[in-house]
Order: sequence, then C-alpha cells, then structure tokens
Amino acid sequence: MNRLCTKWLIVLTTLFGIGQPVKGDEAGKVRVYFGTYTNDKTKGIYVSTLDLANGKLAPAELAAEVKNPSFVAIHPNQKFLYAVSEIADFQGKPVGGVSAFAIDPASGKLTLLNQQSSVGAGPCHLVVDAAGKNVLVANYGGGSVCVLPIGPDGKLAAASASIQHRGSSVNKDRQEAPHAHSINLDPANKFAFAADLGLDQVVIYRFDGAKGLLTANDPPAAAVAPGNGPRHFAFHPTGKYAFVNNEMTSSVTSFAFDPVRGMLKEIHTLSTIPEPTPGNSTAETVVHPSGQFVYVSNRGHDSLAIYQCDLATGRLTAMGHQSTGGKTPRNFNIDPSGRFVLAANQSTNNVVVLAIDQTTGKLTPTGHSIEVGSPVCVRFVPLP
Repeated sequence: MNRLCTKWLIVLTTLFGIGQPVKGDEAGKVRVYFGTYTNDKTKGIYVSTLDLANGKLAPAELAAEVKNPSFVAIHPNQKFLYAVSEIADFQGKPVGGVSAFAIDPASGKLTLLNQQSSVGAGPCHLVVDAAGKNVLVANYGGGSVCVLPIGPDGKLAAASASIQHRGSSVNKDRQEAPHAHSINLDPANKFAFAADLGLDQVVIYRFDGAKGLLTANDPPAAAVAPGNGPRHFAFHPTGKYAFVNNEMTSSVTSFAFDPVRGMLKEIHTLSTIPEPTPGNSTAETVVHPSGQFVYVSNRGHDSLAIYQCDLATGRLTAMGHQSTGGKTPRNFNIDPSGRFVLAANQSTNNVVVLAIDQTTGKLTPTGHSIEVGSPVCVRFVPLP
C-alpha cells in the first residue's frame, strides 16, 4: 500500500471509526483517549494504550484536566485533540465550551492550546472535518450546532457558523424543544448530519469547509417515527448507507444515502433489545471497518446489539447481544485493526475489551478491562 492510501485510511479511521489496519497496528499497539464526566473519580481526559495482539489495555493516565470532556475528536494529522466541555456556563455565559489540545507524540499527554464558546448550552458531540480545517459541534441543551475554524497551529477560532434548531415532538418530557445530540460528516466532506432527539429528525446541512459554513439542505432533514429520539449517527464505509440509534425507543434505523443530494431514505428500523427492558435507552452506533457488522449500545440492558449488514441493500439482521461487563455503556469504539471493541461503562467506571469474530461479528469477553471514572467516549490515535 502506498503512503497516500495509508494516510487516507488513517483519516477515515480517525474521523468515522472506519478503515483498515494502520500504523498503530503495525507497531502492535495503538493509543486510546477517553472522554469523561468529571467528578470525584475523574479530572478530565485520560489516555491508555491497547495491545492489538491480545486486547490488553494499559492503566489509564490523566492526559489533561478539563471539565466534563464527554466527547473528544482527533485531528486528521494526529497532532491535535478537541474536546467539548458539557456545561451550561462558560466564561460567564449560558453556553458550553470546546477546548483545543496539542498531543505529545511520545507520552500522549495533552497541552491546552485555547478554548472557544460552543454557542449553545450542553455541547455533547463534535467531529473534525476531513480536511482538518473545522470542528463541528452539537449542543444538546441549546438545541443548536456550530462550526469552529481550526488555525494552522491547531487553535480554534470563534464560531464561523451557528444554527439554532426549532420545533418539538410528541414526548413532552423529552422532546419539548430541540436537542441536537450528535453531528457527523459524509465521507466526501460535503454534508453534515445532526441527529436531533427533540425533533425526531436527522437535520441535514450542506457544508462549506473552506468557509466553515452550514446551509440548509434540500431536503432539510430525514424524519424518524415520532417519539424515537434519534441520538448517534454513523456512515457505512462505502458511503452508501447510514445508521442512527433511537434513544427513546431502543431501536436503530438504516438509511440509504444519496451523495449528490445529501438525502437519507429510510430502509427499515429494528429493535436493539431482545425483550422489553424498563428504562433502557440506546447511546452509540458503530460500523465495523469491513462494513459487514453494525453495533449499538444499550443502557439498562447493558449490552451491545449486534447486526449483520447486507452490503447490497443496507438492511440489518439481528445477530444477538453481548454484555459490556459493566453498567450504562455510553460510547464504544472499534480499534483500527477491527479486532476489538472497547466499551465505556459510565456507571461502573470501567472500560471493557471485547474480541470481534471477523466472520460473524459476534463479541467475546477478552478478560481485559481498566478503571476509568465515568467514561463516555473512546478515540484511537496511531502511535508514532
């Protein structure tokens, strides 16, 4: 494989959780960052390394202190990390914050570069665009999205775009207002997708990466069934399909994607739990690098739902469930080699490693886990 192809696959892995084995795989280990909710057990962002030979994680170390860095994202050049501060009071204003960090290539420790307002309360998710020019942020509390330009030094500029969502849906307790729960980009870096739990919509924007702008697409959104509450969204490696988990109904919806119009068309929706589980809600959606399997986390059932994906149609077939070895699995992620799942169990303060059967997609406990206080997010960076 030539250097250009290798670099592009690393970018795909970093941004979307997809790709093939990268440099970290060749070295035998890959660096892992964990976003957390800060409390008496955690102070910010933590770092570890995963041994790709056996799935063993090194003890987590504090990489940087910052309040409620629930989600983090890695720059395509692997030199910078960005984190939300999921708060509603930043620098005396009723908004959250976003922090930029430089990554020490030797230790993985983080140095704060600067911080900017997320232009909305409770930022809960963010991504870096494929060109490394912008950070896109979803504000759950504020029901809005924004774009923060990235300078050559990795620092963030003030928002170049901010859009307030409007409306509500059928559940008056959870959907009384918009709640943007995640934001993602298509593989071509042309469209942004904001899953809004409060609107029962995946809101679609045209994205101008050169100017850092978002404009309403036509069609402007893809709707899910009323009361579903879409949460986290993921593209298939081919770019032909996308998947969103519906937090409030414990389900996952498959879409076909039109890359020219930016349109999502629903294929079907499946349950993520084998039987009714009071209080269950979904959290994360991740597609295996091969594109053959899709996984969704269940909080309450405390499991990962496993699906096979038909590469010709995008339809999912339920393949069972696997316990995450803890309670309240939030985000989870698949390492760049496609061999292991790391599940972040928020309520039991642990990250558990599961091995992936490359033929069936089934998951098996490796016996490896580490302690991380209130873990919420898992991101990989190749070792230098």
